[in-house]
Amino acid sequence: MPDIRERVEEDKGILKKIQSFIPGFRGYRRKEDLRDADRMLRMQLADRLGLQRRGLEECRGTLVQSYGSKELDVIGGLINQFKKVEGVVTHAEMGYSGIAADIQIKEDELDQLYEFDASMLDHIASISASIDSLKNSLMAADEQTSYKDLMNIKARVNAFEDQFSRRMNVIQGTEV
Repeated sequence: MPDIRERVEEDKGILKKIQSFIPGFRGYRRKEDLRDADRMLRMQLADRLGLQRRGLEECRGTLVQSYGSKELDVIGGLINQFKKVEGVVTHAEMGYSGIAADIQIKEDELDQLYEFDASMLDHIASISASIDSLKNSLMAADEQTSYKDLMNIKARVNAFEDQFSRRMNVIQGTEV
């Protein structure tokens, strides 16, 4: 995956380039660029989560046609959880810290925040594989396997949500 931080650096306009030469403003400009890169990465994470949610919605349609009522309840809950996690990722904290904040977010911590968010792509890949497995088990009308697949997806989404919610505490070193 290309590093968005490099792209943000390459695509600076003339005003941003001038700002990077002003003493005292250079660090501010760099931090803002890191925050922008992280925001773009989180938007991609949210988009990919949305794509996986739509895959689950397709599975729900298959279940409706086959009258799998037990799985319908579970898949409806999963779809709602996906929507919630998409919102959390979209509106996550961007590493701002005020002038007199208790904990200051430094440039290296913003880099860590970006790396942390980039690592979440692996979680989405595993969720995607689980949804593909669910689709296959639904097509085969294998009720036992499809229920196991649903539970696997639920566990993976829970893991994603837990990991993502810890991101700022991990970066700030405040997690206990």
